[in-house]
Amino acid sequence: MSLQLGQVAPDFEQQSTQGTIRFHEWLGDSWGIFFSHPKNFTPVCTTELGEVARLKPEWDKRNVRPLGLSVDDVNAHNLWEKDIADTQGQSLNFPMLADADKKVANLYGMIHPETDPTVTVRAVYVIDPNKKIRLSLTYPPSAGRNFSEILRAIDSLQITDSQKVSTPVNWEPGQPVIISPSISDAEAKQRFPQGWTELRPYLRLVQLAG
Repeated sequence: MSLQLGQVAPDFEQQSTQGTIRFHEWLGDSWGIFFSHPKNFTPVCTTELGEVARLKPEWDKRNVRPLGLSVDDVNAHNLWEKDIADTQGQSLNFPMLADADKKVANLYGMIHPETDPTVTVRAVYVIDPNKKIRLSLTYPPSAGRNFSEILRAIDSLQITDSQKVSTPVNWEPGQPVIISPSISDAEAKQRFPQGWTELRPYLRLVQLAG
């Protein structure tokens, strides 16, 4: 199954380290970051899970709920959590799906049979409060995921949802954004009375107030 940006994220019910997860109900009116791991006790993923837990204040600030997935069972997850706490200095504070039957992994296209049909790929989905998929990434086994970049992308999504703007290359929060080409100068003057810098008629940079 190939999931596309903008489509509704498939709903599911599955066991986790924090009890049964009914995904859409669990997500509620929050954003979600849903990410998978090939299997438990893998070194790169151990560091990633510790980092996601460490970033809890950042997720909370953005109204984002993290959810991990591995195809091992709950007992194995609980043992892995102990290793994560010992090696990363951070206990997990979000649920890990125990997708032993691979129901959710197959639903989200996380199994690539030509690579290894027994494990999930290292996928990331960002899902908005309307349950729509807004970002998807797939990482190779050897490259640790950059959760600072994922946070940056969520910041971009949230600011562009609230205003008719987009964000330029390497944008960071607080930097100028791009006024949508669909907005006329007259409308832009109403929306952005602080003014903007016009590099081209289609490329207008504005510093958002506040």
